Parts: sequence; C-alpha cells; structure tokens
Amino acid sequence: MYTERARSKVVVGAAILSGGRVLACARSAPPEVAGRFEFPGGKVEPGESETDAVARECAEELGITVRPGARLGVDVPLGNGWAVLRVYLAELVGDAQPRALEHRELRWLAVDELDSVPWLPADVPIVEALRAHLTAAG
Repeated sequence: MYTERARSKVVVGAAILSGGRVLACARSAPPEVAGRFEFPGGKVEPGESETDAVARECAEELGITVRPGARLGVDVPLGNGWAVLRVYLAELVGDAQPRALEHRELRWLAVDELDSVPWLPADVPIVEALRAHLTAAG
C-alpha cells in the first residue's frame, strides 16, 4: 500500500509536560543549530509506530520513560520535504528526571517562558500549538 510514510520519512518529537511546564532541549550539534531549542525526538524506524519512536527517543536522549499522548499541532515539513515532523504530548513515567545525554542544556518552560529560548524553525509552529494547549488547560 502506498502511503505518506512511504513517500517521506517521519520525525517525531515529544512535548513532555510536567507541572504545567514543557521540556525544551538545546541542540549540541551540528554547529549551525547548536544552542537552538527543540522538542526531543528523532526518526521513526521501519516497522516502528510513531508513539513507540517517541518513547524510544526519550529513553535514548534523556534517560527517561514517557507515555506519549495526543498529537500536538500540524505536520511540519522538514528540509525540502525529505521528512515531516509530528510532535506528541507526553508525560513522564516513574521518578527519573530528564538528563542531557545528547543535548547541551535542558529547560522546563512555563507557558509565559516559551519565547525565552531560541527555537529551531521547525519547532516554532509546535510551540504556538503548545501555547494554545497550555493556555486552555491552565
């Protein structure tokens, strides 16, 4: 069956919420984006569901277990259409706290702090969707 996934890769991200705040992660590489913030995540592997990829990427990048929830925002095209970014809300499971295993820095941001960090361009539309979500929930 010919599907969108067959045409382009899917990159997932996690908007990890805790106490009304979201986890923002500063890239450590490559140099042109180092220091810019993103939602943690990565490529969906063949045969893997998007939510399984969210959970795997959070374990690899942050050393935590998360429970992925609903999609947040719209599909964001990446790099001339080679992939699409899809971000999911997620919550921490257990007592482990995120660690910067692959990132330069981690910050927990409240809704009024979302603009306090330089986001990667692909994450900006998701930040706006997150702002609306947190404002409605708050």
